[in-house]
Amino acid sequence: MFVLFEEDGAFRAGTVLADNDSSLQIENTHGKRVKVKRANVLLEFREPQPADLLTRAGAAVGDFDADFLWEVCGDEEFVFSDFAADYYGHAPDPAEAAAMLFSLHAAPMWFHRKGKGRYRKAPEEILRAAKAGIEKKRQQAEAIERMHADLVAGRLPAEFEGMVSQLLYRPDRNRAEVKALEAACVDTGLSAARLLLKCDALSSSHDFHYNRFLFEQFPKGTDFPPFAPPVPPIDLPRAEVAAFSIDDAATTEIDDAFSVTPKPEGGWKIGIHIAAPALGFARGSSLDAIARRRLSTVYMPGNKITMLPEEAVSVFTLSAGDARPAVSLYLDVRADLTITAHESRIEFVPLAANLRHHDIEPVFNETTLAEGGPDFPWKKELTLLWELASVLEAGRGKPSAHASQVDYNFAVDWARNTPDGPGFIAINSRLRGSPMDKLVAELMILANSTWGRLLDKAGVPGLYRVQGGGKARMATIAAPHEGLGVDCYAWSSSPLRRYVDLVNQWQIVAVLNGGAPAFEPKSIDLMTAMRDFEQTYAEYSEFQRRMERYWCVRWLRQNDVRTAKAIVLRDNLVRLADIPLIFKVSSLPPQLPGATVSLAITGSDLIDVDVDARYLATLAEPDPEAREEAKY
Repeated sequence: MFVLFEEDGAFRAGTVLADNDSSLQIENTHGKRVKVKRANVLLEFREPQPADLLTRAGAAVGDFDADFLWEVCGDEEFVFSDFAADYYGHAPDPAEAAAMLFSLHAAPMWFHRKGKGRYRKAPEEILRAAKAGIEKKRQQAEAIERMHADLVAGRLPAEFEGMVSQLLYRPDRNRAEVKALEAACVDTGLSAARLLLKCDALSSSHDFHYNRFLFEQFPKGTDFPPFAPPVPPIDLPRAEVAAFSIDDAATTEIDDAFSVTPKPEGGWKIGIHIAAPALGFARGSSLDAIARRRLSTVYMPGNKITMLPEEAVSVFTLSAGDARPAVSLYLDVRADLTITAHESRIEFVPLAANLRHHDIEPVFNETTLAEGGPDFPWKKELTLLWELASVLEAGRGKPSAHASQVDYNFAVDWARNTPDGPGFIAINSRLRGSPMDKLVAELMILANSTWGRLLDKAGVPGLYRVQGGGKARMATIAAPHEGLGVDCYAWSSSPLRRYVDLVNQWQIVAVLNGGAPAFEPKSIDLMTAMRDFEQTYAEYSEFQRRMERYWCVRWLRQNDVRTAKAIVLRDNLVRLADIPLIFKVSSLPPQLPGATVSLAITGSDLIDVDVDARYLATLAEPDPEAREEAKY
């Protein structure tokens, strides 16, 4: 005798070797002997042979229309063999009964299993929903295949419109678009970014990196939400000074300016003037909400994302030809450059000039200071401020900048195109520690430390930059900054560009006016703002470094650089001599840090932002100064 039984969720057939009432000893179609509980036996038969039964029943499954079976089976629970008899109109032979069983079992959407060989038709609404799901999957599969074909052919599917950033930076692998993109990447051998660049979803590799930052930091875009315009004060006293600012050509948020006024009895009254947006809108205003959310202006080569809207910046930026509200720190300075007193005021400050680095540095530098140099407007004022800055630097016992360190300026001409996309990059270098650098740095350090002490003495909390043991951090109480050699340092000189400075300015204005501070001692909001600023400022700075690296690689490609000089930093890590690009050279033999080597530039990649190079020769061994520079 033969039986059809269920084992491990599958239907099997075999020959009965022994019948032990509750169980059977069976030899299956593969010759294996198994023990089967009688409860798992679905059909007993004498012919055909077990293997033949399975073959004939399996082949007949395709003859059944599941929809028709569902229509005629009735609403009650049934046994497959009974339904087979109704279907065929006679007692089914074993193969026919098995074919019906297999068909019912293969259609779980139409028939719900209720026990051994027992089924019940699915409710109509459930079947309808299941069919809709199947149809949806079918359509999705067709869409995936169509999108996949478009991508492989270099075309952007219509479905990708408006979701390229989502696909690149936070793909949802359950979406059809992501499945199509992943399949196309496998077939083309390209990464998602390179494939979408090929399909013109990105105008250039620059967009890939810039859009990632926007996706992570500005998911709603860089446009400002509606805000109430600032209301600058109208009743401030007007300072009797002629102030001037010093900035690079691209600066529009001019936060600081200076003035030099001779005193009748000798010496000077020197003013440090800081733009005062804190006087135009208060904590809790819509502009505060904008600044609190952004926390800082974002800088990158060829672009920036300002902390405050242009409509607000334009009211407070220290532009020449107008008088702007400012918080001023005045220093009484004797002829020997001794500071005898200082005073802080809130006032309108007339701006006489906006000096720019590229105009002033050629005529105001170490050489012209040593040799006299040509006359130019503001020469006397700049020279005096530099002399005072030198005294301040000596008094702190710390240099405001290391003269051996190099700063790089990136200028992008977006009107020019290159094979790598819009933007023609120029990278220029300048040594730190120039007279103009020292002048600005020292006076800002003086203002920030003086106002930090003002807040601390008044018992009003502020946001301080603290350094001890080589580690810098933010704090809400005054503490030394060892790197600068000051007993406290509260960022206060860039309120148009940093939220920390704006917060401190609100606090300073409250102290000077005798009013209630915007943030009380032990304010949770102040602590939260400090924490968020530190994290966000670090992320913005890292983005700026990444984009500077990107434009360095663009510079190499744009100028078709085949060989380049580089400084060895350590092991196989080098920095190019002409631009601040650091990368590894696997073929570099052992070198001392600071050695100058020649490299062949063999390749570059604007998506991974990396360079391939091969060692050619050692050009110079390091000297002590070069070794110190390499450490930096």
